[in-house]
Amino acid sequence: MNSEQHYRAFYITTGWTLGLLFLGSVVHATGSSLACPDWPTCFGTMFPEMTGGVFWEHLHRLVAGGLVLIFAAATYMAWKPEAGRPAIRRWAVAGIVLLLVQSLFGGLTVLMQLPDAVSTTHLALAFLFLALVTGLTVVTSPGWSGGSGAGARLRGLRTLAVFGAVLTFLQSVLGAAVRHMDAGLVCPDVPLCLGQWIPPLQATTVAVHFGHRVTGILLLITLLALAVRGARSLGPSAARTLAMSAGVLVTLQVILGFLSVYTRLAVLPVSFHTLLAATILGVTVGVAVMTWAPGEGSD
Repeated sequence: MNSEQHYRAFYITTGWTLGLLFLGSVVHATGSSLACPDWPTCFGTMFPEMTGGVFWEHLHRLVAGGLVLIFAAATYMAWKPEAGRPAIRRWAVAGIVLLLVQSLFGGLTVLMQLPDAVSTTHLALAFLFLALVTGLTVVTSPGWSGGSGAGARLRGLRTLAVFGAVLTFLQSVLGAAVRHMDAGLVCPDVPLCLGQWIPPLQATTVAVHFGHRVTGILLLITLLALAVRGARSLGPSAARTLAMSAGVLVTLQVILGFLSVYTRLAVLPVSFHTLLAATILGVTVGVAVMTWAPGEGSD
């Protein structure tokens, strides 16, 4: 088997995951989450009439099923070529387990009528899987070099990327909580919240929404710093390019966050807001993993 086939399969899986996250956001934004009241079937069948909310919800389920199959195929393709790197095998198996658990939470979300904690966990697990498959895509790519890592030479870039990835994940989980708690418009103004820079935080919905905004500011600062560091770095060119793109992506993300409020949670701004968050997570994880590989130069 061609040693690059499993890399391509992991790459496709990463893109598929991004598409699924976007579709999941569309499902919620269109109020289609309970269009199919049962699970895993939809009105007792795998082939319901694809109209209205059923179209979005069942399409989401079909694409999710496709993701499991594609990732399982990628893992199978990687098994022999990566025999010398057992860590990749272990991470791939962990990815399959993570996907199955995430799918189970998707079912519980429907069967339990969208409880906040379960729905938020469902999205959090999806972001964790995206981070995992992004890492697998990088380490199985043709340009990857194994070894002891880049060490101190790229430590600054790597540290910012790791911190950015952690912040992005936290920001996304808070965003999911905002969405599922129907807290998206508890602060109807931007950049203020209820006319104040720091609003009263007694209400949980306001506290979560405000926390989402504060984390967003921290993420903006971190990723702009990552972009500057990437522009000055002499590390791997792909890592530099991704690092610089993070600054552009996070700026667009802030704009989409504002638009989501201004448009009162219109489908497109909200859905692209989720997609861009996922893309930023993939970019920061990519930079973090790339800068662990041996590279030339210093930053």
